[in-house]
Amino acid sequence: MTENTGINRRRLMAGAGLAAIATPFVSGVASAMAQNTEGDSMKMADAPPSDSFDLGDFKLLVVEDGTRLMENPGETFGTGQAPETVAALLEENFLPPDKLINGFAPVLVDTGNETVLFDTGMGPAGRSWGAGRLREGLIANGYQPEDIDIVVITHMHGDHINGLMEEDGPAFPNARYVFGEKEYAFWSDDARMGTPAEGGHQSVKKLVTPLVDQATFIGGGDEVVPGITAMDAFGHTPGHLIFMLNSGDERLLLTADTANQYVLSLQRPDWHVRFDMDKEMAAATRKKVFDMVAAERIPFLGYHMPFPAVGYVEKVGDGYRFMPKTYQFKV
Repeated sequence: MTENTGINRRRLMAGAGLAAIATPFVSGVASAMAQNTEGDSMKMADAPPSDSFDLGDFKLLVVEDGTRLMENPGETFGTGQAPETVAALLEENFLPPDKLINGFAPVLVDTGNETVLFDTGMGPAGRSWGAGRLREGLIANGYQPEDIDIVVITHMHGDHINGLMEEDGPAFPNARYVFGEKEYAFWSDDARMGTPAEGGHQSVKKLVTPLVDQATFIGGGDEVVPGITAMDAFGHTPGHLIFMLNSGDERLLLTADTANQYVLSLQRPDWHVRFDMDKEMAAATRKKVFDMVAAERIPFLGYHMPFPAVGYVEKVGDGYRFMPKTYQFKV
């Protein structure tokens, strides 16, 4: 890792040792409702879906930032495949052949010493169509935006970074940030102007670059905090990172966008995905990551898996069968 804008990994580790244990100032939805003095009370039914569970000594909270209906799935997943081939696979799995629902699932990891948020959802850009609900979901579960110690960005597509900023400034005002060094170098480079990556470049300059003075830049093998380690998983983007969580004797892999659909991307990992920037590399990464997940029986959390986005995979032929979690983390 090289230094970038004077920031380095040691700065994060030093700060982590001094960080106070995040203590939510409210407990549960009822207290959050009592805090609201303008009459626009947060009701339990109004809060976005969330799911919490323990992993060793870590506490995980998954929030559904939003969902979006996508038409013509074959135009995104299985590009280059015959439309009827994509439709047939969906129908075999009891899904509509011509549409799918895509969700966004940021996760908060409370280690007991730091609260670490992975990705930030759609933010203000998604609220016109019902997304951008991460902060709302955190508050409903007792975490204020000011309680977040570290925000980790797995990669710099809009649905992961748009929630970094609100209209009045950083969405998580007390946070330090962890960005992939290779990822940031790609998107922040002015060479992206005039290319298909220009829109992403402009978003990163607007949402990420203002935060680099509070950021640490990492790569595969680097530790965010004890028990959370980055792994390279390139292809979806040039610097896409995934993260292994270890606490006690338990592990869970945050796979981010390694696979973006639980049938089309897992049962057919070789199929190309429109949003994968290097499609062949992304397919190879999918197989490498999920071969490991299957062989070692590691639970994983995928950003676009069916909510609450946590499950396992079984190797079946050349692909994988997704098995969502049920009560494994409660007994």
